[in-house]
Amino acid sequence: MKLSLEMLRRELPAGGLFGGGGWRWSPEPLRLSRAEVRKIRSLGHALAKFQQACDALYRRSASGKIPGWLASLLDAGKPDWLVAYQRDSGAAHRLPGVIRPDLILTPDGFAMSELDSVPGGIGVTAWLSQTYAAAGWNVLGGADGMEEGFRKLLPDGGAVLVSAESGDYRPEMEWLAQRLGSAWEVVAAEAYQPDGRAVYRFFELFDWGSIPSAQALAAGAAAGSWRVTPPFIPHLEDKLWLALLWSPSLRGLWEQSLRGAHLQRLREIVPFGWVPDPTPLPPQAALPRLGVHSWEEVADFSQKDRRLVLKISGFHETAWGSRGVFIGHDLSAAEWRKRLLHAVAESGRQPWMLQEFREGRLIEHPVFRDDGSVEILRGRARICPYYFTDPATGETSLAGCLATLVPADKKKIHGMRDGVLLPCVEGES
Repeated sequence: MKLSLEMLRRELPAGGLFGGGGWRWSPEPLRLSRAEVRKIRSLGHALAKFQQACDALYRRSASGKIPGWLASLLDAGKPDWLVAYQRDSGAAHRLPGVIRPDLILTPDGFAMSELDSVPGGIGVTAWLSQTYAAAGWNVLGGADGMEEGFRKLLPDGGAVLVSAESGDYRPEMEWLAQRLGSAWEVVAAEAYQPDGRAVYRFFELFDWGSIPSAQALAAGAAAGSWRVTPPFIPHLEDKLWLALLWSPSLRGLWEQSLRGAHLQRLREIVPFGWVPDPTPLPPQAALPRLGVHSWEEVADFSQKDRRLVLKISGFHETAWGSRGVFIGHDLSAAEWRKRLLHAVAESGRQPWMLQEFREGRLIEHPVFRDDGSVEILRGRARICPYYFTDPATGETSLAGCLATLVPADKKKIHGMRDGVLLPCVEGES
């Protein structure tokens, strides 16, 4: 079970797998403990149920069965046609076929920073899984788990629509389509005209204006003329849900909507969160866990107190790739104040969320230098398991697991030139 840098580079498909650059390599996958692997294997079902509950709560709010502020919050900043589509009863129960949580490996376990239903990395994880499995490693999800999981989304083939905005991911999707066979085709989303084929939508919904066929695709999916996954349901692509999970006014609704074990599992891994809102509190009230009466006071927090992460929530060009993420204790006092109060002012137009910051734990892992020799990198890891839901059975299962390892001085863990991408295996303890 030994991989060399030369072997990895030789196995890499012509043209690579990522359009915007590369990553560093490791001779070994990342070992996770048995307890960590058990949690990862069991998490997919709970996350699928969470998405179902989110959709049900949104629809109940939109129809007036529960307070309307929830649907209004999730509709903010979205075009009228998409709001009308996602509120339509015909769009109910149309949930994403693949979900990927971003799990930060912390001293206390996992902390989930995002739940992505239009995830990149599917082809990269498939290739890494196959490559390391061929070298003898028992990778999570198996050698072909990612490939077979994606095949189930479009069992008879179809068009994989990749937009220019998502163009860096096109090489990995082209490689994956070639692996699946001639019935699967990658097409530029901007040029696609609906032709009755099933569609995998690999573009963010904020980018709909660049896709001439977007409204026709959504209408055809609603009419049953063709299948589109992920569906045109933008509220499911909002980060806001991770903060709303902690909303005191929704506590009873979450308890009604999710099994106790699923809700407990989610609250164990989702950091506490808030939705910045300028609405004044009553004089005797305080923002939960922050212990202050207003966002103005949060804006004046000391560096020690602002171990918080401010994030723009979906439907915005900076809402992916960590571009709209600001770590409070890394900012100057003036910059923190400006960013937070800007987020508060945008309430009703462009939602933001705030979460407690969870520090990734330091780990050591062997990494190749450019000359093929090996060094030990001390860094932090993000674990991204991919769960696919079989449309025939409704079962959600783990298909693969990608780790991103970055140097210890990086606060944000995401794909970068000095980061390491590698699959995961179960360790001995």
